[in-house]
Amino acid sequence: MWERGWDKEHGGILYFRDVYDKPVQEYWQDMKFWWPQNEAIIATLLAYTITGKEKYKHWHQQIHDYAYTHFHDKEFGEWFGYLHRDGTVAQPTKGNLFKGPFHLPRQEWYCWKLLEEMGTTSTNTHE
Repeated sequence: MWERGWDKEHGGILYFRDVYDKPVQEYWQDMKFWWPQNEAIIATLLAYTITGKEKYKHWHQQIHDYAYTHFHDKEFGEWFGYLHRDGTVAQPTKGNLFKGPFHLPRQEWYCWKLLEEMGTTSTNTHE
């Protein structure tokens, strides 16, 4: 699924992919939403801690770097929710009926706990 969802041209996880690579109708099919990035950050770190396989560590670094470069509002904090495929902000609102304070805080807390269990001290303030 990593190969299917990862945007090889611009980075990040695409929001929607047709299972058969057929054309799709949804206007948001080539956008990037915050929550799949959050969940991918958790999943890749968890996969690495469970298996020790370097590919998961590499994937974790990829998605972490992409997400914190593009979604994070460096001036005012929090994350933007919606990006165009090229990584530009599609809409600057950081909260709405769908984007609330769940995925991002959960991701940061869970990854911190995983790193703590691994005995890893991270200087990265995002985890």
